[in-house]
Amino acid sequence: MSSPANLLLADLASSGVKQIPTSYIRPISDRPNLSDVQISDVPIPLIDLHGLNGPNHSLIIKQISQACGNDGFFQVKNHGIPEEMIGNVMNIARQFFNLPASERLKSYSDDPTKNTRLSTSFNVKTEQISSWRDFLRLHCYPLEEYVHEWPCNPPSFRRDVAEYCTSIRGLVLKLLEAISESLGLERDYIDEKLGKHGQHMAMNYYPPCPQPELTYGLPGHTDPNLITILLQDDVPGLQVLRNGKWIAVNPIPNTFIINIGDQMQVNFSVLSGHRNKIIFLKNGLDHRSIRLVEILCY
Repeated sequence: MSSPANLLLADLASSGVKQIPTSYIRPISDRPNLSDVQISDVPIPLIDLHGLNGPNHSLIIKQISQACGNDGFFQVKNHGIPEEMIGNVMNIARQFFNLPASERLKSYSDDPTKNTRLSTSFNVKTEQISSWRDFLRLHCYPLEEYVHEWPCNPPSFRRDVAEYCTSIRGLVLKLLEAISESLGLERDYIDEKLGKHGQHMAMNYYPPCPQPELTYGLPGHTDPNLITILLQDDVPGLQVLRNGKWIAVNPIPNTFIINIGDQMQVNFSVLSGHRNKIIFLKNGLDHRSIRLVEILCY
């Protein structure tokens, strides 16, 4: 096996490197350009889910319908996930990426078919230009089939992450019901139409980059799955493409970003008559950052 510095970006970044390796340098035409990024207090819709099952039900359904049809992404607050649970899982992620390399490498694999794996960039076997991130990817539904494969260090990793994943799944199913209803369908339509589904989680770690103007944590992309739930820490860097312009999505404490994936976009477009929207996400690299991504796929 190669040395840890050759496997994990975090260890390269912490070594005091002053220049990024050439494998991370993007072509001039595809480098970050902060002058093109727009800043807005509320760049994408922020939906308050309080009262979804009460007096605000119709209003919230309408807001979700508009966000899905016009943007394909939105933020939610008062979503029912306890603040303490959010804090716990973010702390666990930080603790994991701060473990000695020898401990982290117990989960390392460059095989993208593995259910649980720590790796770097995106697909180190096939990509031509690397992305400035390490990630831990976990399958998390059904929990009992996968949790034994997860890291056991930090000691509370499995317990805290399992509780978080279970709560996120409940939020996703609630959102799928609301989206179904916004289309004039039965609340369980999407869930039943698409059948058996899986749930993945990615803990993305973006180490400080000595030359952030030359690379991305992740380049522009869409999510091929049904729906993605994104939790940011307090470090800016996420961007979305809206009406042809890159928009910075600055973190709001205890909110989640909901990204309607390609599978949902196709179904929503066909059913509602709206044009399919393409969503791209970028990550800037000025500071150390953790982002947690929950993916529901069919």
